[in-house]
Amino acid sequence: MIQPGGYIKDLLKRPAGDAVTAHGWVKTRRDGKNVHFVQLNDGSSPVDLQVVIDEGAVAHDVIARITTGACVSVGGALVASPGEGQAVELRAENITLHGDADPEKYPLQKKKINLETLRPIAHLRARSNTFSAVFRVRNVLAMAIHDFFQKRGFIYLHPPVISSSDAEGAGSMFRVTAPAGEAEEFFGRRTFLSVSGQLEAEIFALAFANVYTFGPTFRAENSNTPRHLAEFYMIEPEMAFCDLNGDQDLAEAFIKEVVTAVVAKCSQDLDFFQKRYDPELLSTLETVANSSFERITYTEAVRLLEASGRKWEFDASWGADLQSEHERYLTEELFKKPVIVTNYPRKIKAFYMRSNDDGETVAAMDVLVPRIGEIIGGSQREERHDLLLQRIREHGMSEEAYWWYLELRKFGGVQHAGFGMGFERMLMYLTGMKNIRDVIPFPRTPGSADF
Repeated sequence: MIQPGGYIKDLLKRPAGDAVTAHGWVKTRRDGKNVHFVQLNDGSSPVDLQVVIDEGAVAHDVIARITTGACVSVGGALVASPGEGQAVELRAENITLHGDADPEKYPLQKKKINLETLRPIAHLRARSNTFSAVFRVRNVLAMAIHDFFQKRGFIYLHPPVISSSDAEGAGSMFRVTAPAGEAEEFFGRRTFLSVSGQLEAEIFALAFANVYTFGPTFRAENSNTPRHLAEFYMIEPEMAFCDLNGDQDLAEAFIKEVVTAVVAKCSQDLDFFQKRYDPELLSTLETVANSSFERITYTEAVRLLEASGRKWEFDASWGADLQSEHERYLTEELFKKPVIVTNYPRKIKAFYMRSNDDGETVAAMDVLVPRIGEIIGGSQREERHDLLLQRIREHGMSEEAYWWYLELRKFGGVQHAGFGMGFERMLMYLTGMKNIRDVIPFPRTPGSADF
């Protein structure tokens, strides 16, 4: 096991003269006269550690097996490096070869490697420069999310993966079936993989005030777009004693803080993404982190879109949901910063959203950011029992299935609100990656669940 201080990211910061042992996988090897140069990485750093092997320092049969993809441990002394981009390099004194990698068969050795050809080899793609950077950022983003909520006193909740209710009322759910050969339902009723932890989070918000979930969710949508997965992670805070204004405040603070944390801790990886994938990445993130988000109602948004003089692919009319082209116009051209749109028509929003006094809209919000549009969706929840029951009936949903959800409104109910953010959607935004399959370790899409 690599101990703290022994990762390559740490060795690169140590002074020349230190005796160290480096562990990792060979990125490249090149040979000079009486010397061999090996680039070694253990996934901890976007910068490789250069290992210098002088002729005679290591047996020839060992050197011959140090090829791209091989796993080795190298002991030696750090020396000042004459090359750019690194202060030290490792002069090898001994090498242990843990695992060979045949250069004729190793997939990452091939010249025609791109994001698409890497997807079928998810067991190896994490060793590539792009994906090691993606998953380092993913790790920092996950910790930044937990830090944000934990320091505000939120309780971390693990909602069930198997559910008997549909939080969205959309019906695009994976059904959990009985074991092979058994006709009866395993749980005694129809159950599904969860599409959201929101309803369960509401239970705990009415006991702990502030809670959040961060776990896997599933959607059985037969979609192969670059923005859809069948399995993905959601962050869903739920707050008692909170209205739509408080919900907006938390969402804005949340986005700003996690973006700031990732920019501060992943500067080298973000530089890589900017050079390779999105030349405007850092300026976009800086705008998000430093802007005061614009707040407008849905009705105001529609008026602005109608007054734009643009010819839209999808009509911008009251009663229709905003499309990506509308959201990007508002954020990128009109306001040039993130926008929170509130109070959507009740007919296009979920049953649990609180009805406004006008009888036509609900206390919903979408947070829109430049480049992708919606990144967070939320609402104040309907805390009034009779109005919630009415909404369930309007949607043709089963009252029996939501008996407990209705009962929460009978025993110590209170106004409460929350939102949801797709973890991978946020990761795409932070890295500039264009396909959601490239920011999750093992993508689950229609026709594909190979690992």
